[in-house]
Amino acid sequence: MPSRIHLIVFDLDGTLIDSRRDITDAANALLESCGAPPLSEDRIGAMVGDGAATLVARAFEASGIERPADALERYLSLYHERLLAHTRPYAGMVEALAALSRRARLAVLTNKPLKPTLEILDGLELARFFDRDMVLGGDGPFPRKPDPAGLRHLQTKTAVEPGASVLVGDSAIDCRTARAANTPFCIARYGFGYATLAPDMVTARDRSVDSPSELLGL
Repeated sequence: MPSRIHLIVFDLDGTLIDSRRDITDAANALLESCGAPPLSEDRIGAMVGDGAATLVARAFEASGIERPADALERYLSLYHERLLAHTRPYAGMVEALAALSRRARLAVLTNKPLKPTLEILDGLELARFFDRDMVLGGDGPFPRKPDPAGLRHLQTKTAVEPGASVLVGDSAIDCRTARAANTPFCIARYGFGYATLAPDMVTARDRSVDSPSELLGL
């Protein structure tokens, strides 16, 4: 990790916010409406990261039932109803962002669609830490992670070299994104996507944190 970081790019779910219960409740409401039993938060949490369409497909595959043609639309509607029911920033995240925003530019790169992303950031009063054009969702002009295009766009926009930026994320998707953009990676081990990150994916170049407060060490 370089000694001076000028750009810090955050994943959303499992990194900035703990949204696992609301995502799980929406997915299970959909499954139960189709006659399937609910899945645990751990199982649903491990399915998050590749976007809503992949999450829905994985949930139905795990349940062993056929996925209806309108499953994605129904899931998005169910999720929007409970977007902020239980979702909260991780403990210490607000304080960490306040401190980090005085040191570097901050951005969000998520595979979640942009509209709910902005609603969550606004609802949790996190939007003040991120310029609007520094928040990229999975339905924007760039391919979803692990394609590095969105990360590279943020680096170009801020005129920051990859080596002077860092991607903070909790999952294998985030790790592959950082690797593809030749960007240092900080592993949010407190996030619910951490279980998807195989030990052999971690290198000596990476940093890891067990709480948001440890991000100040960046």
